[in-house]
Amino acid sequence: MPRSVNHVASRARRKKVLKLAKGYFGRRKNVWTVAKNAVDKALSYAYEGRKQKKRHFRALWIQRINAGARIHGLSYSQLMGKLGSKGIALNRKVLADLAMNHPDAFKAIVDQVK
Repeated sequence: MPRSVNHVASRARRKKVLKLAKGYFGRRKNVWTVAKNAVDKALSYAYEGRKQKKRHFRALWIQRINAGARIHGLSYSQLMGKLGSKGIALNRKVLADLAMNHPDAFKAIVDQVK
């Protein structure tokens, strides 16, 4: 008796990977074995990139807060320490936005903790 092979599922799986490889250069876009490796690598880079994005934005917020704080005579660490001791619970994203786009509001916060 011949072996039963589920061609429908395997064809769908290959089509899914080749669809993800659309736009790749050379054999990466249409040869199954090459495309599979390229897509696996790309998906791992995408996963890691989502983690790196969070780190990069946090670093950017810290730089912006530090620049805004130094204008008013404080360092970043001094400002964050005083915010914590005064009980002002603003996260870095909000503080960075205030430092960049609303310097008067940021100055009011700095004056509160001084």
